[in-house]
Amino acid sequence: MVQKAVILAGGKGTRLGKISEKIPKSLQLINAIPILHHQIALLAKYGVSEIYIITNYLYDKIEDSLQEMQQYKDLKIVVHKESKELGTVGGIKEIEHQLTADFFVLYGDIMLDVDVSRIAKFHSKNKSDATLVVHPTDHPKDSDLLGVNTSDKIIEFYPKHERNLEAVHPNISNAGLYLFTPKLFPFLAKGVKADFGKDIFPKIVDKLNMYAYNTPEYLKDMGTPDRIEKVRNDFATGIVQTKNLEHKQKAIFLDRDGVINKLSGYISKPEQLVVFEHAIKAIKKINASDYLAIVITNQPVVARGLCSIEELQQIHHTLEFTLGNSGAKLDAIFFCPHHPDKGFEGENISYKKECTCRKPNIGMIENAVAKFNIDVKKSYVIGDTWRDIECGTNAKMKTILVGDSKEGIGTNPTSKAKHLLEAVQQIIH
Repeated sequence: MVQKAVILAGGKGTRLGKISEKIPKSLQLINAIPILHHQIALLAKYGVSEIYIITNYLYDKIEDSLQEMQQYKDLKIVVHKESKELGTVGGIKEIEHQLTADFFVLYGDIMLDVDVSRIAKFHSKNKSDATLVVHPTDHPKDSDLLGVNTSDKIIEFYPKHERNLEAVHPNISNAGLYLFTPKLFPFLAKGVKADFGKDIFPKIVDKLNMYAYNTPEYLKDMGTPDRIEKVRNDFATGIVQTKNLEHKQKAIFLDRDGVINKLSGYISKPEQLVVFEHAIKAIKKINASDYLAIVITNQPVVARGLCSIEELQQIHHTLEFTLGNSGAKLDAIFFCPHHPDKGFEGENISYKKECTCRKPNIGMIENAVAKFNIDVKKSYVIGDTWRDIECGTNAKMKTILVGDSKEGIGTNPTSKAKHLLEAVQQIIH
């Protein structure tokens, strides 16, 4: 287990205005407890034994606050005041000699409740030098985004101040929690103010093994007064705590073509994708609930040779970006690129095979259950064909058939609906 962590608590919190004039943003209260104390408690719960807190602005307030944490007698807490304002990077470089093994880094204005042990296992399994915790966002235009391959390896960064905000990009955003190895340090300059997202990550993506750990768990920055109030409300209603993947999650599994977007033959190009307005409303409704929104889709376009895996990913980036610009997000997309029938012109023979992921098989659902600790008995499958309904039945989930396609004839769903929004309204009242 990772033993050390760094919390970056030196910022002024200028976006908070008067709220942070006398109280640093890391000491803003959530359920009458400073956010910094919530962070320390979470790290200690998962076996972190040394925590280094980088301070600057109102550092004395932070030091006084830590005197109250007498319950963690076996936890070593070291406060390091920066020599000057050094952004998110410089303070870590100053304590390089203390960080000789893997260590977490966490921004001091992030409210979170995540299963940290899962991050450590992911990091170790991938032999990662730098693991970034990420999540989909419902506001991609004002977020720093990044791109990954099918193995979750980060391949590119798209800082918001450098990219065309109208262009389609992957809807994956940096969540403000990292796990680094000491291999990071040669790329950090001592005494220089710098930011990880803007100055460091784009420059080292092709030099270090960087991976993205994508999670639906609760990580939300409290950089504005509105966001503080949102976090306080989420904590009071239990949303923060229940999102931790230690707890069983509920999910609504969605077919793609004919459910989220218009069914128009085999979609092999992003411009062919037309998202239903009712689907956007439906996914927003799921996002506001305690269900995850997960797509499971058969995409034989790859096996047929109509597009590559990379081109299919671009189609999905377009879907996620379209939803994000309307305030909706998908927690994950699982796809099957295979098809069992061979002998067609132009086919990609390597994907022409029997598999366990093509619906009505439940391979995609099993992968989602393992990744997100999903309770199938409390989850649903929504689709427009017999394959979707049979898949849900095979996985022992409730099913809803939408639309009036002939592909749904002969099925025995739990219920039926005209479209996705009506189906979601049956689940979430």
